[in-house]
Amino acid sequence: MSGPAVEVRDLVVRYQGRAAVDGLDLDLPAGRVLALLGPNGAGKTTTVEVCEGLRRRDAGEVRVLGVDPAGAPDALRARLGVMPQGGGAYPGVRVREMLGLVAACAADPLDPDWLIEILGLASCDRTPFKRLSVGQQQRLALACAVVGRPELVFLDEPTASLDPQGRRLVWELVRGLRADGVAVLLTTHLMQEAETLADHIVIVDHGRVVAQGSPEALTAAGADRELRFRATAGMDLRLLASALPEGCTVTEPSAGSYLVEGSIDPQVLSAVTSWCARQGVLADDLRIARRSLEDVFLELTGRELRS
Repeated sequence: MSGPAVEVRDLVVRYQGRAAVDGLDLDLPAGRVLALLGPNGAGKTTTVEVCEGLRRRDAGEVRVLGVDPAGAPDALRARLGVMPQGGGAYPGVRVREMLGLVAACAADPLDPDWLIEILGLASCDRTPFKRLSVGQQQRLALACAVVGRPELVFLDEPTASLDPQGRRLVWELVRGLRADGVAVLLTTHLMQEAETLADHIVIVDHGRVVAQGSPEALTAAGADRELRFRATAGMDLRLLASALPEGCTVTEPSAGSYLVEGSIDPQVLSAVTSWCARQGVLADDLRIARRSLEDVFLELTGRELRS
């Protein structure tokens, strides 16, 4: 297809007079992975449901593969892959039966046997859905979402409850989708997952976009403002503070863990190592700190727990 896979402009969705989504914009090009992040109640699930054609909007423009998803015409549904959290299969259906049924509805499906093999489901391919582990249910749901060769895939917490091996399998499949030109809209609470997979990240809170950009761009701010190292606890920092350039400070946030804040350059690094040498100690784990995506997320959305 030509043009973006998803275009959202000034989206508004209200529940009982309250705006769950309040003027949100979103763009997902073909062949890219977008991670939509936010705390509980931020509006991300509502936004995805509008894009899937499952929920009506109160205002704004939405185009999915060039089509308004309102009413979700069959021609559009056939081009989408949707992985709901929790599996979404009949309790008694077996793995191979379920995947075969979904594949039979597609014009040019992937080989179900291949998907069963690469997603580690071969050992349980005849097991009823209700007897699968949560991780196996998640992997089956992903297989069902992609078996029809969709142009756009919606993944809701795709690795929730998966062990590290299962998580890696899913990540490799998502990378394969992107390499094949498939657009992926991902929601996840795992910041490492978003940082690893996403080309672009959109963080929403209270129905609005509060930040967006590549993982590198979002975490780059302040990357040269902190120098951390470990050494003997309780050292006198007055001499180090006097040796640092103007505007730099040094503290010991926890025993033996030291933090220099300011514009970190070779002069600062030299001052720290020289001071440690004069104290007769070796600076360990010396590094210029870079904010993680989780740091950025918490700074923007707060640290309080939300229901």
